[in-house]
Amino acid sequence: MLLANRVAIITGGARGIGRAIALQFAGEGSKIIIADIRAEAAAETQKQITQRGNEGIFVECDVSISSQVRDLVETAIRQYGKIDILVNNAAISPPENPISEITEEEWDRVLAVNLKSVFLCCKAVAPYMKKRKYGKIINVSSLGALSPAPFMADYAAAKSGVVALTQSLALELATFNICVNALLPGVTRTELHDTVIPMGMTREEHFARVEKIIPMRKVAEPDDIAGAALFLASDLSRYMTGDRILVAGGLR
Repeated sequence: MLLANRVAIITGGARGIGRAIALQFAGEGSKIIIADIRAEAAAETQKQITQRGNEGIFVECDVSISSQVRDLVETAIRQYGKIDILVNNAAISPPENPISEITEEEWDRVLAVNLKSVFLCCKAVAPYMKKRKYGKIINVSSLGALSPAPFMADYAAAKSGVVALTQSLALELATFNICVNALLPGVTRTELHDTVIPMGMTREEHFARVEKIIPMRKVAEPDDIAGAALFLASDLSRYMTGDRILVAGGLR
């Protein structure tokens, strides 16, 4: 039980990579707080957690809004008395557009959900972790932070910002025994990725084409990413901070 008696907040925990992380962590003994705006999907994740004999709650939360983030953290403290792990996984993937067609509103929304939310959640959780001199913060970035794709300037900017924020915060919190690391998934079979599938191409046709350029010749499943997150959340990585783990099947 790598996470016995730990308490973890997982943003975007209702589906995809977030759900896989929630189930993985719960199976290793952690109590889970699922933060998401998708109530129905989050309830299903919570149901899967409890059916396996583990403990988890759902808090409806738009993590780009500071007041809702504060409520989320206060709920976690009231329920469990502490927060050991924060996984900033919530994200949106905008459709591919040239920069001339990305509206200011679209730009602001992508950066709010994919970057500002990480800042807000870290800010809200850090005081509780500092007080206990223990914490694990995992910020989910993307392969796109290292190898940005064309027509995704807003997404690339946000995910690159997550890496820089991670590295700065790691230095700030290191003396408090708080490890802050970034997790960079490659192409993964999730609903989030569906938004970038070219028109006229089926999901499987798209993934079959992508697999040809991945050295391991397979697209990641959410569980593949969750395994790396488990390593960063556990004490197996207790001497790692300010680092980034790329989980992309060899793709760079």
